[in-house]
Amino acid sequence: MKDFSELIKTRRSIRQFTDELLDGEAVKFLLRAGLMAPSSKGLHSYEFIVVEDKQMLAALSQCKSVGSDFLAGAPLAIAVLADPAVSDVWVEDASVAAMNILLQAEDLGLGACWIQVRNRYTTDEQPTEQVVKSLLSIPEEQRVVCIIAVGHKGMERKPQNEDRLKWERVHIGQY
Repeated sequence: MKDFSELIKTRRSIRQFTDELLDGEAVKFLLRAGLMAPSSKGLHSYEFIVVEDKQMLAALSQCKSVGSDFLAGAPLAIAVLADPAVSDVWVEDASVAAMNILLQAEDLGLGACWIQVRNRYTTDEQPTEQVVKSLLSIPEEQRVVCIIAVGHKGMERKPQNEDRLKWERVHIGQY
């Protein structure tokens, strides 16, 4: 395990993967990280769908007009859902859980990338969320926040450049 400062610096969005499948233990660690995410009032409004079927990954890769095509080359996807009836901050709950999964992937030496679903559209202007719900048989009351593509890195990216941090966006005491 890397120390947290190094983990934050090296975690980058990876959109190319090798053909190597993930072992069950790695998938369990990813899901464990998501399930351990904090949530408002401890309600844990989030749920996950794990997808490994290549045909389904290819279908999901077409769920948006841009920014999802690389999912067809991933060995694994995790759809992150939440139920608005459980918590009024379901978007935040699901986003924190997704971030835990992304950080766990990096800690395991895997690549991962968030694919935005909520408030996105297909090339023919259908809501991306409805396409994903239909493909994955997701109940209507559930909302889809994102899909996380995960796999062994098929590309390398340099760590974050700390010289490029926008410290002017930090305000002390007041704006």
